[in-house]
Amino acid sequence: MSLHIGAEKGQIAETVLMPGDPLRAKFIAENFLDSPVLYSEVRNMYGYTGTYRGVPVSVQGSGMGMPSMGIYSYELFSEYGVENIIRIGTAGAFHDSIKVGDILVALAASTDSNYQHAFNLPGQYSPSASFDLLTKVIDAGKENNIPFKAGNTVSCDVFYELGDSWWKQWASMDVLAVEMEAAALYMNAAYHGKKALAMMTISDHFVTGERASVEERQNTFTDMMKLALEAAIG
Repeated sequence: MSLHIGAEKGQIAETVLMPGDPLRAKFIAENFLDSPVLYSEVRNMYGYTGTYRGVPVSVQGSGMGMPSMGIYSYELFSEYGVENIIRIGTAGAFHDSIKVGDILVALAASTDSNYQHAFNLPGQYSPSASFDLLTKVIDAGKENNIPFKAGNTVSCDVFYELGDSWWKQWASMDVLAVEMEAAALYMNAAYHGKKALAMMTISDHFVTGERASVEERQNTFTDMMKLALEAAIG
């Protein structure tokens, strides 16, 4: 049993979906998985294992931010034999070509964090998605007629930035959106020789000012959930 996940060995599937919100993990388990079993509720960070179309799949909350994602994904990879993690979360868009409600896959995850210092690297590291998982998402999207967009995102440590134009500098380098977890997930996966992919539904728009409601964020991003599950068993 790991320090932060109260599961026994063998209770967690090789592929894990990771929403930030533990209530979204609960929603996915109860609405998409067959016979879900709660394997952890330590700190109310729910984790479930069930089956999707006969294949074992787990869903585990990650919490908000790179430190929290860093803890949970590290323990899943190192303590529980997890091979694949697909982050399913939300992001804020920087470009007009992306709309609220669109699904965005992070091909790479730029960051303003110093998370990489843990790996004692001599230069700047570029965290990126698993090509194998990306291929499965592409196939699942075509088979289920679920469109998505892909590109560079940025994982930021600060949610309430005080400046008004910080995001425009990222947008000028064709970074499509901001979220808070993908870079840590990708670094942990690379270090452990595992696979990771982050997909987010756009919930906020920096250009238009649009925002999804709290209820929509928690319960209605079902296309993203289905796409992730189909890729998980692909």
